[in-house]
Amino acid sequence: MCDAETSGTALLTTYIDNDRTRVTEWRFPEKGSNTGWHVHDYDYVVVPLLTGQLEIRLPGNETVFADLQRGVPYYRELGVEHDVINANAFECAFVEIEFLEQPTR
Repeated sequence: MCDAETSGTALLTTYIDNDRTRVTEWRFPEKGSNTGWHVHDYDYVVVPLLTGQLEIRLPGNETVFADLQRGVPYYRELGVEHDVINANAFECAFVEIEFLEQPTR
C-alpha cells in the first residue's frame, strides 16, 4: 500500500510485488476494521470485491463515505493520506493495484 503510519485491523494479502506493480487484497472482517493512517507513495487503482461503503478519514477530522460497487474500479494519485474503515455490517474487501514505476510527466 504505502508507508503505513499506524497499523490497522484490516487483513492484507500481497499477490504481486515486483519493480513495477504491487497487488494487494485488503479484507475488512467486520464493521470498524481499518487500514490505519497511511500516505500513498504511488498512484493506484482499487477494485472492490463487494458492493458496500467505506468510511474514509482524512486529515483535519474530515470524514467522507465512498460507495463501492463490486468490480467497478477507481483511480487515485499518490500523496493521499487517510484511514479506510469498513462502514458495513458485513465483511468488505478490495484489491489495490499500485503503480510502482511512475510515468514521466
